[in-house]
Amino acid sequence: MTHHIDGPFPIALAATKDGAALDVTQYLVRAVFLELFEDADADSKSFGEEFADMHSLAQAAQRGGADSHARHEFDVRMERMIERYADGGKVDLYATGVGQLLSAVREIAAPRPVPGQRGAA
Repeated sequence: MTHHIDGPFPIALAATKDGAALDVTQYLVRAVFLELFEDADADSKSFGEEFADMHSLAQAAQRGGADSHARHEFDVRMERMIERYADGGKVDLYATGVGQLLSAVREIAAPRPVPGQRGAA
């Protein structure tokens, strides 16, 4: 069962075998990607260069390790991008959405019977 949670960008929560899956597709499409597309349209050359540079920086950060200059530079620039394109990485919920999320989490987190255990007792 999928639980729908209200917000400016609705999300959904569904139980999985190992826990839960949070679907933030509407947020990604309507907030993040539309902002990216707008910037790409405004100045595609600079936009492409910035993303190519971030890719090179990410590779250098992987090679250089957690305390390298490249890692720190990548982290700082990523933080700026997340703030710009993804509202700081936060997905707002309406008050009703908070209640829906709470109910969904309670239902999903409730102990479930494990197949094959019924007759084990």
